[in-house]
Amino acid sequence: MTVPYRPLPQDLSDVRYAHGPDSSPRPGVPRGVTTAWRLDAEAYPGTSRTVWTHVPAGLDPDRPAAVAVFDDGWWYLDPDGDVRGAVVLDNLVAAGAVPPTIGLFVDPGVREGPEPVNRNVEYDAADDRYAGFLVDEVLARVGREHRLSDDPAHAVVVGGSSGGNAAFTAAWHRPDRFGQAVCFLSSFAQMPGGNPYPRLLADGARRPVRWFLQAAHRDLGWNRPERNWFAENLRVAASLAESGHDVRLVVGDGGHSPQHAGVLLPDALRWALGHCT
Repeated sequence: MTVPYRPLPQDLSDVRYAHGPDSSPRPGVPRGVTTAWRLDAEAYPGTSRTVWTHVPAGLDPDRPAAVAVFDDGWWYLDPDGDVRGAVVLDNLVAAGAVPPTIGLFVDPGVREGPEPVNRNVEYDAADDRYAGFLVDEVLARVGREHRLSDDPAHAVVVGGSSGGNAAFTAAWHRPDRFGQAVCFLSSFAQMPGGNPYPRLLADGARRPVRWFLQAAHRDLGWNRPERNWFAENLRVAASLAESGHDVRLVVGDGGHSPQHAGVLLPDALRWALGHCT
């Protein structure tokens, strides 16, 4: 395969990538049905959140569906935003690029009080609470309404920034449920106690998970010796590669923005679920 020549931009901080054809509604592609529902999480007492279930058109109820879980639900679902997750899923399913896939767009919890958004508590932690929440509360409830595949090769968890931490950590703790993780501009640098994954991987920890990571040259703290988002993503990718994991790393220009992630999402989902078709 020959990649066409493109000159590198000289300003790395203010770069925008053009979306491809799978990021906009395509003529003749039927749209799936998106349903919003509220979840009061047992794993995070006192919080509630909105979850959107996106069911592709023509889903066969007698065949187990693949599943794609998206952190920061509305940011990744918004059809006018940068990522447009349901639009991408509809196009890929219709083209046969991925199997029939139910998308679950899960917002972080909110609560009453001076810090109403529970996002960083849920997403930046390295323990297994968020993974258990996704499996035992989100997937379990949707599984009562739709037949979901229990094969981890048919499930991917997706997130960006702190949501990238959450996606990585969910797959790390529950590889029996998530066989792929797509992590855009992960905020490993701000995890309480520091980024644990390079050390864990160096110490021999392995997971039967495939990893898609994105980093940006001008991410937060890109030229600092500490709390450097760019460097921490590179460290995780290198540690995965050195420990023999199946990892795909995409390094782009620009800053801490979901814009490049949205452009990459169709290819990331093809990579994650295309082998299931």
